[in-house]
Amino acid sequence: MMEFVIGATAACGACLMSNPMDMLKTRMQLQGELKAHGHYTVYYKNIVHAGIAVAKAEGLSGLQKGLMPALGYQVIMNGIRFGLYKRILDSGVITRADGNVSTLGCVAAGAGVGVIGGFVGSPLYLVKTHLQSQAAESIAVGHQHKHQGKLCKIFFSEKNYCVLPALFRIAKADGIRGLWRGASTSVPRVGVGSASQLFTYTKSKDWLDHYGLYSRDSWQSTFFGAMASGLVISSCMSPFDVIATRIYNQGLDKQGRGLLYKSITDCVVKTFRAEGIWGFYKGWSAIYFRIGPHSFLNLMFWDLLQKLIMNHKEPSGDKS
Repeated sequence: MMEFVIGATAACGACLMSNPMDMLKTRMQLQGELKAHGHYTVYYKNIVHAGIAVAKAEGLSGLQKGLMPALGYQVIMNGIRFGLYKRILDSGVITRADGNVSTLGCVAAGAGVGVIGGFVGSPLYLVKTHLQSQAAESIAVGHQHKHQGKLCKIFFSEKNYCVLPALFRIAKADGIRGLWRGASTSVPRVGVGSASQLFTYTKSKDWLDHYGLYSRDSWQSTFFGAMASGLVISSCMSPFDVIATRIYNQGLDKQGRGLLYKSITDCVVKTFRAEGIWGFYKGWSAIYFRIGPHSFLNLMFWDLLQKLIMNHKEPSGDKS
């Protein structure tokens, strides 16, 4: 239980600071959906221009759209992911005799715990994507779900944080299974992201310690490990992230079928045909600037909280 709390708390602390980049990433991935370059209006030229455009059209609060479901998703996904991964590390099943972590074991464990966490938290990721894509008409891209409700007006600015109304609306329209629409995309997305993050982070710390640069428990080791993992995650995860965003956000017909994509394969084929290989890397800069700091803060908080718990558990000494 403590591993879950540590993982969830660390993730939420990082999410508060990285959510604006996540929102901009979503907008950039939906911009020009299934349209060739030069055949659509460019509202977001780059990450800086996108931030300014959103702030002008929707106010500074617009940069935090989807924050509440994003925090909920982090609690579930990273609470499970870091909690299970720490249990696996502590068990020693993927640790070699020299104290370093097995490469294959690290990748398998990272992917496995990521898939579990991502699947359980999928309904909140669905709502997060819907709310982040909701935009002022002048800069709107992708399907606009327009979730709203009384709870939004009472507790938050309307359309920005409508978590419960959105969940009820989706469940009423598509049934409980509708809350997990697009969950199949979270398997490769979170699996690849989690495996690349935890593998790169763990191996970077092993490498720095092995060559005597920084010890595993130093903040420098955490910093370099997290920033390296951010670069690797962005490159490995971007295609899966684009696919997930589009399938999660697409509109549905009266039978609950996607208006644009029938499956993951259909999304891949259509995106490639219309936008080429670079279509899968839309929003890459936003992914890195979101994942780099988020990964660093997340892993830094995770390490710090673990040390605090361990120090608290250690006996203060013999006072007799």
